[in-house]
Amino acid sequence: MSGVWVWIEQFEGQMKAISQEMLGAGHTAAEGLSQPLTAVVLGHNVGALAQEAFDLGADQVLGADDPTLDQFRVEAYGPVLAGMARERSPQALIFGASTRGRDLAAWVAAELDAGLVADGIGLSVENGTLKVTRPVYTGKLQAEVFVTDGPQLVSLRGRAFAPAESTGGSGDAQWVPAAIGDVSTEIVNFESSAGTVSLNDATIIVSGGRGVGGPDGFAPVQELADVLSGAMGASRAAVDAGWIPYEYQVGQTGKTVSPDLYIACGISGAIQHQAGMRTSKVIVAINKDPDAPIFKLASYGIVGDLFKVLPALTAEFGKRLGS
Repeated sequence: MSGVWVWIEQFEGQMKAISQEMLGAGHTAAEGLSQPLTAVVLGHNVGALAQEAFDLGADQVLGADDPTLDQFRVEAYGPVLAGMARERSPQALIFGASTRGRDLAAWVAAELDAGLVADGIGLSVENGTLKVTRPVYTGKLQAEVFVTDGPQLVSLRGRAFAPAESTGGSGDAQWVPAAIGDVSTEIVNFESSAGTVSLNDATIIVSGGRGVGGPDGFAPVQELADVLSGAMGASRAAVDAGWIPYEYQVGQTGKTVSPDLYIACGISGAIQHQAGMRTSKVIVAINKDPDAPIFKLASYGIVGDLFKVLPALTAEFGKRLGS
């Protein structure tokens, strides 16, 4: 087996930010294993994406360009990528732990009958083995996990690795036929939330919990997020109460995020919520209860009424940021 592969996630021909981070992690793996780094590009009319992968440091680009691969469907992508891996036997395959990346990694691992280490936040190489650090017990501990035999499949969290930088490199991609059978699903259209910042991509997240008291209580949370050019999140308690849609939920049953700054407003800090934001670089907690569990995790804590604290923070940040 040879080579470190990184699957390049894209949408409408644009590389997702998490794939730039995976190429960065791939460089670490390839250097440690003394193997070439291969970017795997699947889609339709994705020649420019292949060149972008070369520019970001890929030694090789292996791709399949077919109308059936225009939109991501795991029933189409899975067999193509598994077939490539079965034929060429890479030593390691790296996926971003996005919704699509997790889905595809599991499919390929099942088809190859290979081990998969999921949701990693750290990566190292020791004696020719790729070792992944991942949180366990809802993030209370970290374990070092590795695959003992066969190809090493791993998925890594976004915002846990530095993105690959432009090298000015270029090259000729190797394109292979996309052997695809019947695909049972069809993508009809996409609906986007205009004017909002994706929780997965946000460097700053301001989240509200049970302490906001109701749907109207998210107004000051959103105002602070807006002045910081961040995203708004929520705890499961607020979502279960019907105060805010599920798409905002951060936690074990919601989105797992790792922003540079996470501000928890009126969130007690249950283990379920901590599992989704524990790896944030800086955590600020605002809560009236000085004994709230979130303060044990927080980098900074403010004991007070969020309806007084948030407007004050918003006003001050507005002055300093000129917004």
